[in-house]
Order: sequence, then C-alpha cells, then structure tokens
Amino acid sequence: MSSIKGPAAPDAKFDGSPLRIAIVHSRWNKTVIDALVTGAVTKLREQGVKDSNIVIQSVPGSFELPLACSKVIAGSHVQAGATATDLLGGLYLGSFTSPRPPSRSSTPAPALVNMPSQPFDAVIAIGVLIKGSTMHFEYICDSVSHALMRVQLDTGVPVIFGVLTALTDDQALDRAGLGRGAEKGHNHGEDWAAAAVEMASHTRRWTEGKF
Repeated sequence: MSSIKGPAAPDAKFDGSPLRIAIVHSRWNKTVIDALVTGAVTKLREQGVKDSNIVIQSVPGSFELPLACSKVIAGSHVQAGATATDLLGGLYLGSFTSPRPPSRSSTPAPALVNMPSQPFDAVIAIGVLIKGSTMHFEYICDSVSHALMRVQLDTGVPVIFGVLTALTDDQALDRAGLGRGAEKGHNHGEDWAAAAVEMASHTRRWTEGKF
C-alpha cells in the first residue's frame, strides 16, 4: 500500500520567473543539508526562478535560522530601495539651500551596479535536527518552529519550514533522498521549493486584493 503522506498537486501551475527567493540553511548535519539545498535549488529552477534571484545564506545551526531569516528579509528591502549611487556614496544629501560641493573633474564617475530591484518573495529555512541523548533536541525543535512562524507573520513574507526533526540518522537521510537501503527516500527540499513558489505567488495576489 502506498503512503497517503505528502502534498496534493496544486490547482494551478505557478510561474517562478518574477520571484526572488532566499534559502537560509544551517551547517549541522552537512551531508543531509547539502542534499536538501541542492534539491530546493533544482526545483526552484524547474519552476522558472532565475539563478540571479536565488540567494543562499548559511548559519551555524537551526537555532540561528529565525534571526537570519528576519534579517535577510529586512536586508532585501534595503537592497530594493537603494540605488547604485546610494550604495557607492555618490548621492548629495545636502539641503536645497546648501551649496553643492565643488566637483572634481579628475574623479571618475561611479560605475553602475546591477542592484536587485525587489525584496524576497519567500524564504526557505533549512535545518536538520536529529535527536540525541538529552532534551536539547526538543527545546530547539519547539523554539525554532515558533520563531520561524513569528517571522513570517511579522514580515508578511512566507517562510517555508524546511527543518527536519528526525529521531534517527536514517530518518534524516531518507528525507533528503539519501536512504541507505534500496529505497533512497524523497528529497524534501524539492517540496519546500515548490511551496515557496506557490506561497510567494499567492501572497503577491492577495496583497493586491486578488482572490
């Protein structure tokens, strides 16, 4: 009998080409993390997200993911609101009545920078927690889950929960498509990427009052 687990196919096909998506991952349990990130990136590309619109950042562990996601979202708004001149320090910020400083003809004009024009539409938080012999696992699972939910509610940007909470090494490997047996399992990074594209697309529509 096949498993009934897993998401049903969406009612519509979503185009990821206009979207900008971040992946923030921890570095604990690197073998599994690398496979999950690769699966997510592959699926994002399949759904049309441009390589230039996929940004990957890493943090030490899963406990650091919520703060990192929050700061990455905020930083993307700074990027989108900035211009090349702003970032290169060439914008004159004096008042309208203040004289503009004399120009120096020998100073070359700043080169144009291809800056991102939009903030992130979604963030995928990827971590791998495997139960050990202490209560550490339970505390981290609970706090990270609640904090990531708070980030998406506070920012209005979908944060996809890509944190594996496995009881054994084999459970984590199976969920990254790296199973040790004949059945390698399924790479959940692909599902998280599909969810990111879908939720980003929905959020854009809903923000515009379209249902």
